[in-house]
Amino acid sequence: MGDTTSTASTPDTAATEASDPRALTIENVERTLDELRPYLMADGGNVEVVEIDGPIVKVRLQGACGSCPSSTMTLKMGIERKLREAIPEVSEVVQVL
Repeated sequence: MGDTTSTASTPDTAATEASDPRALTIENVERTLDELRPYLMADGGNVEVVEIDGPIVKVRLQGACGSCPSSTMTLKMGIERKLREAIPEVSEVVQVL
């Protein structure tokens, strides 16, 4: 009688990831960064997502944050920590100039 492989439809992977707040998507990264932006803006700065390269999120620190001596601390202890808590797939956040 041959192969009776099921062709039942499965949820669209992209739609599933988009609706999962812990998936590594640009929308979820932006949503998480939106929680941090008021603090960055209070110091005259901001953050822009440049690219997601696998598990690595590349960002550009803007305004005062870009030239601040504490920018590495802000990036690693603030932005990276928050993104890794919210989106476990994130392995690292790197600054792009």
